Amino acid sequence: MDDIDVFAAVGEDGFARLVAAFYRQVPTDGLLGPMYPKEDLAGAEQRLRDYLVYRFGGPARYIEERGHPRLRMRHFPFPITQASRDRWMQFMDAALKEAALPAEAEKHIREFFEGMSTFMINRLEEQGTQQQ
Repeated sequence: MDDIDVFAAVGEDGFARLVAAFYRQVPTDGLLGPMYPKEDLAGAEQRLRDYLVYRFGGPARYIEERGHPRLRMRHFPFPITQASRDRWMQFMDAALKEAALPAEAEKHIREFFEGMSTFMINRLEEQGTQQQ
């Protein structure tokens, strides 16, 4: 990968725009919506925003508040299948377009999302459970 300071290029505001654009799509979706409790949607948004800020070189609020990310462990209770991973990426793709981040930074963020979202799959598809 090229050397780029993603956080310097995107800033807190860019990550806030990205995550807000993503979470605007979630509540009404039949596949992802049920994985995000409505009473904690704002908390989920904050945690993702803080994690991405930390992951890409910004302040370590996420680590200070929650410790090591342990992403697979934290997400294990949620049935992450190939279909839900693909929907998550579909929404994140739309959010990346809406957030209009600098191209080189977006490239690095997108590559991270592609790999990490695949790594998070923790269930096989079940017959007849894919929702559109």
